[in-house]
Amino acid sequence: MAARTVMQDAQVLWDFHQIPDDRRPTDVGIALGGHDIGVAEHAAELYRQERFPVVVFTGANAPTTVERFPRGEAVHFSERAQELGVPTDAMIIEPRATNTSENVTLTQERLLRDGVEPESATIISRPYQQRRAWATARKVWPELELVCSARWLSLHDYIEHIGDEHRVLTMLVGDTQRLWVYAEKGFAVPVEVPALVRDAYDRLVDAGFTSRLVA
Repeated sequence: MAARTVMQDAQVLWDFHQIPDDRRPTDVGIALGGHDIGVAEHAAELYRQERFPVVVFTGANAPTTVERFPRGEAVHFSERAQELGVPTDAMIIEPRATNTSENVTLTQERLLRDGVEPESATIISRPYQQRRAWATARKVWPELELVCSARWLSLHDYIEHIGDEHRVLTMLVGDTQRLWVYAEKGFAVPVEVPALVRDAYDRLVDAGFTSRLVA
């Protein structure tokens, strides 16, 4: 498959995963851990815009993050946010979550222990994770009013930011597959995936971008 066709298909998936940020203030921010420190930087930017009064950084480690964030994703993300001006008393660290469902459920448990019962939250994630994050949160915390937000970058600029085209494309393919796999397993609410997106996904799988697929 020609490189141009690969990137065209990747762009279809990238565009599909974007959810417009309607910029409404919410009771809390929830910044999902992962390999991209840009999530923490975007959370800090939203805090400075007074989008929420407190932000939860949630995440332990995955095999893809343990070397870069040896003390855990949530810890490193909170430290980066503090460098960017978020005060420590406006941050909560949830260091145990190992997947998106746990990001939400353990955040909910921690907030309730602290006597915080938010009615709304801004879910802050990687750009290509937005639909899965939304679908997961809707499943495990259905009464919560959600706003999704991610740093806006083009696919090209995001690849430049991460510095690894193959990694970005495999993660993009993997997150697309998880939309229907996790819905079937009961981990998330169903998300309608247009035929155009499924066709692009299938071609990228055939092209070998499969290392982040789940069984």
